[in-house]
Amino acid sequence: MNPLNDSGAIPDDVAKPPASSASSTPISRGSVDHVLELFAREYLQDRRSDRRWRFLLRLSWIVLVLITLSVLLGERNSTADTHGPHTALVELRGEISSESQASAETMLAGLKNAFEDTNAQAVVIRINSPGGSPVQSGIINDEIWRLKAKHKKKVYVVVEESCASGAYYVAAAADAIYVDKASLVGSIGVLMDGFGFTGVMSKVGVERRLITAGTNKGMLDPFSPLSDKQRGYAQAMLDQIHRQFIDVVRKGRGTRLKETPELFSGLFWNGEEAIKLGLADGLGNLDYVAREIIKAEEVIDYTPKPNVAERLAKRFGAALGEGAVKALGSIPGLR
Repeated sequence: MNPLNDSGAIPDDVAKPPASSASSTPISRGSVDHVLELFAREYLQDRRSDRRWRFLLRLSWIVLVLITLSVLLGERNSTADTHGPHTALVELRGEISSESQASAETMLAGLKNAFEDTNAQAVVIRINSPGGSPVQSGIINDEIWRLKAKHKKKVYVVVEESCASGAYYVAAAADAIYVDKASLVGSIGVLMDGFGFTGVMSKVGVERRLITAGTNKGMLDPFSPLSDKQRGYAQAMLDQIHRQFIDVVRKGRGTRLKETPELFSGLFWNGEEAIKLGLADGLGNLDYVAREIIKAEEVIDYTPKPNVAERLAKRFGAALGEGAVKALGSIPGLR
């Protein structure tokens, strides 16, 4: 059936599709205003919420900064808030090195504050260390002698588990050393350790290509052979540092030392035997020394405590330092 008539027009009786309801229902002005009002209200509410969160975030940062400053100032001024005569404590723990908490820089800061406090009757260095760098140990030892002479105060060392090598280098500057009967004391010697891989290199067919300017520049390279001349040079250097160590111990201990062939051989002894050899003066812990020897039972800790930023910086610096040491080879150690 053809819906068109002869003239090509659509007949009136053919139904036309109804117009859409959207076009047939006009939107009133009031509805538009209502929608705009809702949009504006939601927008302003979002802006207020955004400003509120920004304000809270800034306030949180301000509070965090104030708390951090309060903690830092509290740590810095804790040693100043003392109440009358007391015993000043400085801790030496762990390996003695420039990157550790037992570095000369850290120890000197604590010792200086302890000596300068007029209420501090004496200074106690509590040690639990296997030793470490002879340079760092020597710096601490020298500073103890200087501060003792300047401030006319006595220094006592209290040993916990161990006071060996570089740690005993430090302890030798004290007026008296107190130990536990089971403490490990001594190890007065110097070592330089490393590995040699020349045999392994030849077996696996790997060639070491090391180019140096200077005959002995690659002396401690683990992949190169060590000549007798180079070994003799390294031994002479260690012997010289060993003599320096012995001189420091003799200066500090004086006639109390019972010298034997083994005393400076690198051996170590328990606290009871160390007293017999003159390496220590008696048995006692921190409380005993403060109460019975110094007669100032209150103990104030002057050990510098690094904050989080300092710990991260030291850890980053230690990583760089470790890489430098690996590049340079072995260095002498008192441990």
